[in-house]
Amino acid sequence: MTSKIEMTDIYALAPHHRFQWEEAQQSYVILFPEGMVKLHGGAGEVLKRVDGKATVGDIVADLKATFPDAEDIESDILGMFELAAGKFWIRKI
Repeated sequence: MTSKIEMTDIYALAPHHRFQWEEAQQSYVILFPEGMVKLHGGAGEVLKRVDGKATVGDIVADLKATFPDAEDIESDILGMFELAAGKFWIRKI
């Protein structure tokens, strides 16, 4: 069970995980020793901003500015953080 994602939280990619664009998949992926996860839709847009420096609030603000027509984007972003933290792709620092 993951804890509630707070706007002041800062996350980084978990150890032994790599985030990259995979040309063959035509999507962003997370690579780790056990395999690979293909990220669909906006998931890659969220995770490419997870750098160990930006807060969740910074990332939400950036994505709202980048995609102004996306409805309910904040809850989608927070949901992606919850999923990624729950799968141990990212860690809070």
